[in-house]
Amino acid sequence: MPEAQDTKRDRELIAEVREAARGLGLTGEIVFARPHGSGHINDTLLVEMSTNGAPVRYVLQRVNTRIFRDPERLMENMDRVIRHLAAKACARGDRNALELLRASDGAPFFRASNGNVWRGFNLLPGRSHDVVLSLDLAREAARAFGAFQCDLADFPPPRLHDTIPYFHDTPRRFEALEQAVAEDRVGRAKEVRHEIEFARARREMAGRLMALQLAGRLPERITHNDTKVNNVLIADETGRAVAVTDLDTVMPGLVHYDFGDLVRTSACAAPEDERDLSRVFLRFDYFEALLRGYLDAAGGFLTAEERRWLPFSGALITLEIGVRFLTDHLQGDVYFKIHRPNHNLDRARAQFRLVESIELQLSRMEDLLGQMQGTEK
Repeated sequence: MPEAQDTKRDRELIAEVREAARGLGLTGEIVFARPHGSGHINDTLLVEMSTNGAPVRYVLQRVNTRIFRDPERLMENMDRVIRHLAAKACARGDRNALELLRASDGAPFFRASNGNVWRGFNLLPGRSHDVVLSLDLAREAARAFGAFQCDLADFPPPRLHDTIPYFHDTPRRFEALEQAVAEDRVGRAKEVRHEIEFARARREMAGRLMALQLAGRLPERITHNDTKVNNVLIADETGRAVAVTDLDTVMPGLVHYDFGDLVRTSACAAPEDERDLSRVFLRFDYFEALLRGYLDAAGGFLTAEERRWLPFSGALITLEIGVRFLTDHLQGDVYFKIHRPNHNLDRARAQFRLVESIELQLSRMEDLLGQMQGTEK
């Protein structure tokens, strides 16, 4: 395996990749191992093996146990979900299903001698896209996530583990914001009074969906919880989704968490850290593409109450993420990586502007949903 940069860290990684490949049952020589994808949490490598002269490629990942502190439960979730999805794919005659490599003891992961946790997957066809540049891509990504939820709608007990507890507990995110304001660790609160008041004015929104769930009006589902377009593999030849990837955060939740984040990340006209707020707004045609694609796949299993709250979910999840960015800014940028001064504040402002844009178009979004369902609002 070529070693382009002969640093101690590189050599240690190369040795660890070799150990992980053997531990996950791969035989032959490693031809190359190089970074793969655009994820920022785990270390992901594309690995080509040569076995009896035949090249075979796999994806190996070193799990970030600082984020996922219980890798055994994480991998138990992932193993069960992948098996369930593979069975559904097989029943449809679809051969493009994600598979986990297994260690010699049958476990769906391998723990290296230094304690790091590794897992491996077959390499599926298709590629991911970091930016949504067409309505067709938006529609297909939404259809893929809707199909993903639909395939998991009959997932058998026991309940999946919460890999990141309280991940979409929006009221708890507001509590963290208020604590950050009260502590004001780095003296930034007085400079962001407008942003703090913007969030506070919308606090009632925070618990709306959770209250409906507690009242039994919204059912708990299995959700992906990271529905960015780059977590869908798209076939170049057909433009159709091959598979949904990055299953670390698959856990119990509301379907609105997934659809809301799709709206936040795919229907906005600008990046989430855009400083020119005049460029930040909801593209209604992209929202329509997302809604059509999602309902095309998921509409059959959703309840009427679930469908009703889909337009609102975009505002809710965008507000939640904005509150998280603002909280991190007030705490001194301790969670999200920043690449410039006030980066988290820029992110929060962009999210809040998108919330305003969604609010202005919410009635129109709800009308569209009613038209698509053949009912009046």
